[in-house]
Amino acid sequence: MTIAKLVWVAALLGVAAPAAAQVAGDPGSGSSDKSTLPPAETTTPPAAPTAPFTITGGAAIVSQYRFRGLSQSDNKPVVQATFTVAHSSGFYLSTWGSSANGNTAVNIGGTEIDVYGGYTHALGKSGVTVDAGLYGYIYPGSRKAVGIDESYYEVYGSLAKTYGPVTAKAGAYWAPGQNYFKAFATPTRYSAYEYGELSAALPHTALTLHSHLGHTGGGFDYAAHEYLDYTVGAGYKWKALTFDLSLVGTNLSRRDTAAFDAAYATTDFHRDAKSVLVGSVTASF
Repeated sequence: MTIAKLVWVAALLGVAAPAAAQVAGDPGSGSSDKSTLPPAETTTPPAAPTAPFTITGGAAIVSQYRFRGLSQSDNKPVVQATFTVAHSSGFYLSTWGSSANGNTAVNIGGTEIDVYGGYTHALGKSGVTVDAGLYGYIYPGSRKAVGIDESYYEVYGSLAKTYGPVTAKAGAYWAPGQNYFKAFATPTRYSAYEYGELSAALPHTALTLHSHLGHTGGGFDYAAHEYLDYTVGAGYKWKALTFDLSLVGTNLSRRDTAAFDAAYATTDFHRDAKSVLVGSVTASF
């Protein structure tokens, strides 16, 4: 082959080589064939981790403070507040406080501070939620007010289940033998409280109906009687505010408290146990 022919063949190969390289799927070629390109990576950003702790709380103005049907504020208005730290495991720790006013029948020293903690969890797929813990009632001013520290504690437990818009709950509090019963020389050195509750959220409204029925028996008897207490009411939620109006009282009659009222020349024992309307406004966060 002559030199001229070799140069001509080399020139042809030099022109064809780049063209062949572009057919191989090089993006610069404008070819729609991307079969030889690595697949594009499509990644989803990881979800933000859920915080293990939840903090909730609230404050309320209440027309009077009733505990298990009995007035703790001499039927006068009070302010109350609560704060809870809950863990995703089901454990929680809470505090609750209220102002108070005393009279001859009930005098807790002007302030109540409660501290309690427990565990709540759903029982499998049953729809039943169990809640249990330890509850402490602290009355910093009681010793000054009545000469005795009225603070005490209870063990509590409950079961709750929701049926559509209705929630049913039943539970109990148990106060074992402790200084309170010795200080007041109660005939029974323990006390039990059992209760049941029903509540219903009215569909397509901000209204909730609620009811409560409880029984006190033991060292916390009132005017030497075990007794029932009840609450029937309705709440309306608007943004962070809840407005509530409830009928609260006991089954203790004027005759049941007459001996104590006569002994202390007062009507406070009857007044603290009679049925009243209780209104409240609560702000939650």
